[in-house]
Amino acid sequence: MKVGWPNGARPRICGVDDQLRVGLIGAGPWANQVHAPGIADHPGTRLTTVWARRPEAAEHLAGTYGATTAPTPEDLLDQVDAVAFAVPPEVQSPIATEAAARGRHLILEKPIAATLDDAERLADAVERHGVASLVVLTRRYAPETREQLAQLGDAGGWVGGSARWLTGALLGGPFSHSAWRHERGPLDDVGPHAFDLLDAALGPITDVVAADRSEHGLWQVVLRHEGGATSVATMTMTLPINPGISEVVVYGEHGHRVLADRGSTAQQCFTNLLDDFVAMVDSGTTEHPLDVRRGLHLQRVIELARRKATGEA
Repeated sequence: MKVGWPNGARPRICGVDDQLRVGLIGAGPWANQVHAPGIADHPGTRLTTVWARRPEAAEHLAGTYGATTAPTPEDLLDQVDAVAFAVPPEVQSPIATEAAARGRHLILEKPIAATLDDAERLADAVERHGVASLVVLTRRYAPETREQLAQLGDAGGWVGGSARWLTGALLGGPFSHSAWRHERGPLDDVGPHAFDLLDAALGPITDVVAADRSEHGLWQVVLRHEGGATSVATMTMTLPINPGISEVVVYGEHGHRVLADRGSTAQQCFTNLLDDFVAMVDSGTTEHPLDVRRGLHLQRVIELARRKATGEA
């Protein structure tokens, strides 16, 4: 499925008075590297307010971009048109649900919640209150990914595939001190990326056939797709390799294709996300291939994989 500007409309180039006032929830490494500079530099958005669980981190980030800080998430919601999140899923979902109820548009991190019940509540709130939402499934906003997925869809006939997401992110680097990543592991952190790309390439995931987490933290998840294709996702964040491997492969009657990463950076992908987001808000569109419903679909896959791995399903 190709992702593009809703109804073919590109985002307007705004004056300051017309820019979306965006609040940022979170001030960790990802917020500093991607969210804050992306929002501050985009012509359609303005970073106005920051809240984080560590006030000193919020103050430092806000000061870098001329924004203010809010003492509570509720105070932030009073000051903005939209909210971007860069916090753990258990922090994101209740604030995002309240934001949607107050008519604020949402830029959500993956997974969208810590539990399936929380994800369903969030998706219901977004739909009920008619706000725009996008999930930061980074590679899906890369031009090369959009092009390759469109080509795979046009060709058809794919019967299987695999995804390998192998990194040492929990061994060192900016995200190695992330408590929620250590607790929930690659299934919740890189799993949404792997499942999303396999789903987009091979058809909607309809079932988790099997799932296993080894004592070394290596996940193997076997998926069934609508139309009969099957795939395997292999994921770890504790493998000492640099650079990491993130690869998606499909095969079928047209042979073997690799969904190649051609170098679009996370910052460039986030800018493309903001293009789509501004266009959605500007046109009143609330549906997008990567909106909260996509996040809910991926949350269901995560939940089922975890239950399979623990013998609950």
